[in-house]
Amino acid sequence: MSWLADFRRRRSLLTANLLHHAWQRIQQAGVVTAASQAGRRFAAFGPRSMLAFPVGSVYGEQWISIGNETMVADHVTICAGMAPGHDLGPDPVLRIGDRCVIGRGSHIVAHHSIDIGSDVFTGPYVYITDQNHQYADPDLPIGRQWPVNSAVTIGAGCWLGTGTVILPGSRLGRNVVVAAGSVVRGEVPDHCVVAGVPAKVVRSYVPGDGWSRPAARASSTA
Repeated sequence: MSWLADFRRRRSLLTANLLHHAWQRIQQAGVVTAASQAGRRFAAFGPRSMLAFPVGSVYGEQWISIGNETMVADHVTICAGMAPGHDLGPDPVLRIGDRCVIGRGSHIVAHHSIDIGSDVFTGPYVYITDQNHQYADPDLPIGRQWPVNSAVTIGAGCWLGTGTVILPGSRLGRNVVVAAGSVVRGEVPDHCVVAGVPAKVVRSYVPGDGWSRPAARASSTA
């Protein structure tokens, strides 16, 4: 290798190292915490909680409450209302509990009421919303029809796999596992595994019997 080629290689390595170091410094400086100016905009922002940098679209902070020791990964959108400045009343409409982990690239979009319990973990690219467009008028484009709100509740201890979609009106019990790519609507009982589009119970826990599939339980009691 000539001295010129070696010089260029060393210069490229040095430049790359400097860029990586600078990006790490930017990430650290951009983290949103309870002590930061951005964190103080929220209705509540618990100690030792953080929003990683770069954040996604974040607005309506005064109607968003985040508990203690909760970690929101980078590129996550957390918003309340249709647009910045939308008045949603006196109380938070999006509540995230303690010790939660929200995966990278996820979207939590609240307009009416989304309540996420403590110790809820999500994979990346999860979508949770309490509002959807209606389609009652067949002559009017769906995007122009006024949306409908329906409260969402995710019980404590749930795990939502990668790409999960939680539709308006969904109510998940405690310690529910949602398989990756599932679309959840309606009621989901405690201590079960749901999967599919729409998601259905594929396993559930029965005290004394342990974990079993619904079909297996039905055939054993027949």
